[in-house]
Amino acid sequence: MALPITLGIVPFGTVAGVAAVSVGIPAVHALTMSVVIFAGASQLAAVELIGKSAPAAVIVLTVLIVNLRMMMYSASIAPHFEPLSTRWKGGLSYLLTDQAYAVSLVEFENNETTNRRWYYLGVAVPLWVTWQAATVAGILLGANVPAGWHLDFAIPLVFLAVLVPAVTDRPTVVAALVGGTTAVAANGLPFDLGLIVAAVTGIAAGVLVEEVA
Repeated sequence: MALPITLGIVPFGTVAGVAAVSVGIPAVHALTMSVVIFAGASQLAAVELIGKSAPAAVIVLTVLIVNLRMMMYSASIAPHFEPLSTRWKGGLSYLLTDQAYAVSLVEFENNETTNRRWYYLGVAVPLWVTWQAATVAGILLGANVPAGWHLDFAIPLVFLAVLVPAVTDRPTVVAALVGGTTAVAANGLPFDLGLIVAAVTGIAAGVLVEEVA
């Protein structure tokens, strides 16, 4: 079940590697960022901000906001790992991604006999390895791509590929529409601060609609 999503992140990771070197990030730093952050959407957001020489505080804040969804994932899946030690929980939390969460949670809720730890690792570790390999491929490819090709256009395309499958009900539709509209309206803010404003506004709109419904 994990094979299709593992293969699906190959182009995503490759674009992340290409985008990093295309804005001047050294290869070793690009790979380090991939290993430490291990979150495609926030990596691309960080790369774009680095390319615009944004302050470090803005970059860190943007990465944190983009990754806020991981808090919800953690709260949702944590009960399944309650018997494990703190060390194990810490290691598993590092491997948490949208794909690992979704696949594992479905299995855990439908099959009580599944070994939670090893099933989760069976999904998450191949995703991690594939992501790092794809990033390296992108870094190597990006180093040989002429600067005049302007690969920056790939970043919004990847974000759209991540966004569309996540829009499944009224709150997410409203969040996407409000967030997208706000991002366009706030596009003139320096250092892409419009992204932060749009993210907060979109999340607030989605939560409001969910509460009213």
